[in-house]
Amino acid sequence: MSGWYEQAFRQVLYPAYESGLRRRDTLSWLSKYETDQWLSPGGIADLQFRRLKSLLDHCYREVPYYRRRWRELGITPDDIQDMDDFARLPTLTKADIRENFQDLQASSWRSRLLFKRTGGSTGEPLELGYTRESYDRRMAVMWRGYGWAGARPGRRTLYLWAGNVGTPGRAHQWKDRLYNAMFARRVLNSFEMTETNLASYADAIDRYRPDIIVGYVGPLAQLAQWMVATGRRVHRPESVIGAAEALHPFQREVIGQAFGCPVYNTYGCREFMLIASECDHHHRLHVNADHLVVELLGEDGTRVRRGTGEVAITDLSNYGMPFIRYVNGDLASTSSEYSCPCGRGLPLLDRIEGRVLDAIRTPDGRILPGEFFPHMLKDVRGLSRFQLVQRQLDRLELSIVRSEGFDDDSLAYIHRETARVLGNQVTLECRFVDDIPLTRSGKRRVTLSELA
Repeated sequence: MSGWYEQAFRQVLYPAYESGLRRRDTLSWLSKYETDQWLSPGGIADLQFRRLKSLLDHCYREVPYYRRRWRELGITPDDIQDMDDFARLPTLTKADIRENFQDLQASSWRSRLLFKRTGGSTGEPLELGYTRESYDRRMAVMWRGYGWAGARPGRRTLYLWAGNVGTPGRAHQWKDRLYNAMFARRVLNSFEMTETNLASYADAIDRYRPDIIVGYVGPLAQLAQWMVATGRRVHRPESVIGAAEALHPFQREVIGQAFGCPVYNTYGCREFMLIASECDHHHRLHVNADHLVVELLGEDGTRVRRGTGEVAITDLSNYGMPFIRYVNGDLASTSSEYSCPCGRGLPLLDRIEGRVLDAIRTPDGRILPGEFFPHMLKDVRGLSRFQLVQRQLDRLELSIVRSEGFDDDSLAYIHRETARVLGNQVTLECRFVDDIPLTRSGKRRVTLSELA
């Protein structure tokens, strides 16, 4: 498959599928966002604030939670005249969402919302609602950001990503194969990577010959380190995109050395998809400020102008279950630069901190990314919170806070899926607790390794 397929996919197949068959507006939104990115910084700030004001008016009219909270504080949308006024509004936490799940849904959207669950990188899976338009716009923003690294629709792309949890049926497997073939992509399960099977991943890359590789940073770095150490070469892609974990300079260097191409950093989360990404100048992360409001907050809740703070995000397009100043538990640092040589008016973040989940190691040399357990546990009924601790190579301790719905089948599923990935060399001890303490930084660690 070559350039002719990419052109055919982008011009004929993808529009027929996305706009025709699925009746989604992804491509029209992508066109708008492609134009918006070239506005001046002031133009983007004006566009962002107009969209924010419309959202706040909507929330006050139709979302009981915000109307009640803002009235308690004596604030109305008319009082929000600039971003400093906006910072007076309270933040939204995962606990707020769980306790006010119905009241956070807009009255006119209650019967039309779509729902999904996050993996809970802080050990607390979260259900959230969204509108079809907001999903289309998130997909458009994702294609724009990945496009800066050359990952356009229809390009031959290999994903080093999460595999299916459980055993999907034949119909599901067939659908996945057809979908991936149409989109010219191949998915390798990063959760099955061990120190002894790295050659098979390199072989798969050589066989597929991707233009782009997208993957979790940890597995990408592990494969790259092995390639450099052994002198193994693979088909050279045009670029590698790191996702789901913070990309550290030493990881970028070894990945670039191994694959012989530029490495791109991205930042996203399941609640909003792509938040920020690098362009080909690699001059910090461009924030999708025409689609989201991203703030950094200090310990006292005030805005951080320079330095590191907790990320608070407002989705400007989800009118069904709006998240206003949602704190997702991540830390990020502001950029000392105001602009990028590329000319885009989108503001910049320096780097993402505090998103690195501890990897789990096993006696057979397996290094399992910390994302595995949030991914596997997100759909377990009745699981409120969890924390996995490793103190020995052959033993894992899973603390579980149960809620209604957790039963013997839930526990059996956890043991079965863990054994399927880790084998019988590792014992999983599950224990039920009333609470999981916060770390000194005020966060819950979903996976915690105490191995030297």
